[in-house]
Amino acid sequence: MEPPRVFRAWSGRSRKVVPVVGVVAALAITAVAFFQWGSARQPAAQVTPRPSPTASPRPMTVAEVYQMLLPSVVFIRAGSASGTGVVVNGEGVILTALHVVEGVSAIEVAFADGTRSRATLAAADPDNDIAALTADTLPGTLVPAVLGGGAGIGDDVVAIGNQLGLGDSTTAGVVSGLGRTATRKSGPDLKGLIQFDAAVNPGSSGGPLVNMRGQVIGIVVALANPTDAGTFIGIGFAVPIGTAVTAGGGPQPPI
Repeated sequence: MEPPRVFRAWSGRSRKVVPVVGVVAALAITAVAFFQWGSARQPAAQVTPRPSPTASPRPMTVAEVYQMLLPSVVFIRAGSASGTGVVVNGEGVILTALHVVEGVSAIEVAFADGTRSRATLAAADPDNDIAALTADTLPGTLVPAVLGGGAGIGDDVVAIGNQLGLGDSTTAGVVSGLGRTATRKSGPDLKGLIQFDAAVNPGSSGGPLVNMRGQVIGIVVALANPTDAGTFIGIGFAVPIGTAVTAGGGPQPPI
């Protein structure tokens, strides 16, 4: 927005008016003529240009999204299993997939700066496979992720996780479907999921699905594979971040 313009009052000294009737009458006639017919000496009209619209910020690159999210991504070790989490607020709450930590007595998390800590399951939402963890020890500098809005089909997305034990693996793709349902071997079906085609594998569960503004739009919870291999063939699923944060409206939401 342009700053308000400041109009300054004319500060010149007033001039003494000499009552010369004939001269005034002549000037009046001339002024009427100019008013009726126009004059080449009239000043040009001043046109104020319209303000230019604010340019939309350009989408980030995959590398920029990775660098922005990396300080918020957490490696999770739960018994013999591993997974991923993401710090989502200033208190250090970590969102992840419930199946990564469910039924495990000892949970360890490793933050991006190398800080390792025992973690506790603070809240769970089995219907949406979402869990919230709290760590006994937090990094000196805690960097929560920015949580985003809704996803649209065709939107570019980035998935960050520790798939197959390879830390901070980063893949890119697009949102390929919305409102999907995934069937589980135990528990109710997962509904309202984001479908995407950025590669994820075991160890990616609980990691962030991120848009190209660096906002977390979902928590990775599953992949589709018609075989028993359990590896990625092009379809992954994430719980929308709004559902993950509110834990499906349960009595103990993760945040």
